[in-house]
Amino acid sequence: MKTPVEQSLYERLGGIEGITSIVDDIVENHMTNPAVNKRFLPLKDDPAHFAEVRQHLINFLAAGSGGPEEYTGKDMLSSHKGMNISQGEYMHVIDDIMKALTKNNIDEQTQKDVLAIAYSLKGEIAGV
Repeated sequence: MKTPVEQSLYERLGGIEGITSIVDDIVENHMTNPAVNKRFLPLKDDPAHFAEVRQHLINFLAAGSGGPEEYTGKDMLSSHKGMNISQGEYMHVIDDIMKALTKNNIDEQTQKDVLAIAYSLKGEIAGV
């Protein structure tokens, strides 16, 4: 058995099952967070689009963490351009992600690794 140091981020997040659970919790957090839910609640009005966005999120996190899944969605800049996401909204989304990781019993180092990736994408998401 691999030690935590030898495990990929994908493995530390629980593979596809763990990532799916984390994404579902992130989405739920966004839907109930008054600071950002206006951006996410409209997805509930279009179940097909909601399912597509959810699957893109799962595949993005899975592929980006070293899993075998393929992400076929837009790059971060293209998908967020024109949304005018504020720095405050971005931080609320980060908080929602961290809450989901905690709820799913993700260890502190793995949370820090996910946070580092999220921060590395900030320039392609906030203020574009």
